[in-house]
Amino acid sequence: MKAVSAVIIKKELKHRSSDELMELCLRLSRFKKENKELLTYLLFESHNESGYIESVKSYMDEEFELINTDSFFYIRKSVRKILRNVKKYIRYSLKKETEVELLLYFCKKLKNFKPSIKRSTQLQNMYDRQILLSKKIIGSLHEDLQYDYNLMLDEF
Repeated sequence: MKAVSAVIIKKELKHRSSDELMELCLRLSRFKKENKELLTYLLFESHNESGYIESVKSYMDEEFELINTDSFFYIRKSVRKILRNVKKYIRYSLKKETEVELLLYFCKKLKNFKPSIKRSTQLQNMYDRQILLSKKIIGSLHEDLQYDYNLMLDEF
């Protein structure tokens, strides 16, 4: 089966009642964990962005504590998993400020991680890429926010 475009889906949804839309959303949430997470964000957390950011930061804190430090292989694998999940949470929000704040927090946690990431080229490259991405996003924000985030960035 071939999926139709978002425009066609939007036109079809306009012709549905609110009960039918609710059923479609509930059915959609049953199929993938990401769909359920996105609906949770949209319904319960989108109105409180600072609380959402804090919950993602606490997730990062917990995950960095659980990293197996026996070898850099395990560290890299765990850090990639954390970054993948953080990027997923960033996609839910669609706000540049949230993206910058979470990426900078990730970089801060990675930089302060023991053993030092300077001993692993891959981890250092991952850190550098996220810093560059943060700088690029900061450049697209309002001047006042740029100033604040650049101050945070200078700490790195």
